[in-house]
Amino acid sequence: MKQKKRIRTLGALLLAVVLLAAELLPASAVTRADIDALKGDAKTLAQEKKDLQAKLDALSTEISHNLERKELLDRQISVIENEITNKEEEIETYENLIVQTQAELEDAERREAEQYALFCKRVRAMEEQGKVDYWSVLFRATSFSDLLGRLDAVNEVMEYDQRVIMDLQKVQAEVLEKKNELETQKAESEVAKTELEDKKVELSRQRETANQLIAQLRAQQSEQEDAMDDLSDEEEAIQAKIVQMSRQLAKEEEERRRREEEARQAANGGSTAKPSTAVQSNPGGYIWPVNSRYITSAMGMRYGGIGAGNHKGNDIGRVGYTSSIYAAKSGTVIVSEYHKSYGNYVVVSHGSGNTTLYAHMSKRLVSVGQHVNQGDVLGITGSTGNSTGPHLHFEVTENGSRIDPFKLGYLTGAVYAK
Repeated sequence: MKQKKRIRTLGALLLAVVLLAAELLPASAVTRADIDALKGDAKTLAQEKKDLQAKLDALSTEISHNLERKELLDRQISVIENEITNKEEEIETYENLIVQTQAELEDAERREAEQYALFCKRVRAMEEQGKVDYWSVLFRATSFSDLLGRLDAVNEVMEYDQRVIMDLQKVQAEVLEKKNELETQKAESEVAKTELEDKKVELSRQRETANQLIAQLRAQQSEQEDAMDDLSDEEEAIQAKIVQMSRQLAKEEEERRRREEEARQAANGGSTAKPSTAVQSNPGGYIWPVNSRYITSAMGMRYGGIGAGNHKGNDIGRVGYTSSIYAAKSGTVIVSEYHKSYGNYVVVSHGSGNTTLYAHMSKRLVSVGQHVNQGDVLGITGSTGNSTGPHLHFEVTENGSRIDPFKLGYLTGAVYAK
């Protein structure tokens, strides 16, 4: 019985080690469900893109519909960008899963080697002793009770040898399963990488289509002056709304500061001393909204050719589709939306009648009502709306009127396209 207890104690210790090892596995282990969830998101995005394409196909190629087509193309581009993000996450998840499965395989192979070594040891022992030794052990019994004890010991040894064989077979099956899993995961990861490259090609092609559509629209100015005039009228209406919102926000801020000042004076026994205020280090207190300093189209009248008319801001080029757009000045976001002229655009209010506008973004990263500090990222550059290529359309309004921050010396170092 003592021998039996020893074996049971050893088995309990082995079980405790296995359970401890299981507890040490990372809680955030990657699973097949993570991959399936991402693939579900991919199907949803694919359907959304298909629906947008159906709307595009339903529109005629008449000029009156071109701006609507551009808006749908911009929305489709946004979906493709989301598909690319989804596919990148899927690939990253596969890579994590592969690393995890590789570690599990190595652990299983280690346990297989240990179990095989134990199996070989038991086989050598049986070969050396021979099965007849089991009988000789029994025949050496001195009494019936001694015989029963020896019989229990022999049974336990035989059962132990059988478990060694079964455990070896089990761990060998686990090794084979992990190898198959690893090969499947690697193959699926390569498929996802190929799909990612296809999505990037599709994105580039779709952006080119959208840009060509606007170039065609501008080249046919004699036929679409009314459409462009409508856009200009809409831009002016937007500007008036922006000024109104900025002034309303400034009034609310002034009222809030007045109440805070009254509360402060009451707390200080009526003292009217005011805290010192910081002085801006440059005229107007603005910084460049992007890292590029290249002005492709300045504010003012543009005569003849594509895009002729009164340009209400400055276009900053050499930015691509991935450059960050920074708040030129601290303030509150009062507009963050899509418009067929400005595309994805954001407006930040810096006080009564003082705003900055950032247009043609590929992605907006702020929402209405959000306070932003100078230099905070508002979005990513792009070519949405009435645009033929990636750039940032930047407008500054002071006292309710648009001004040119470059001509006024607010921002320096500009290089103008010839």
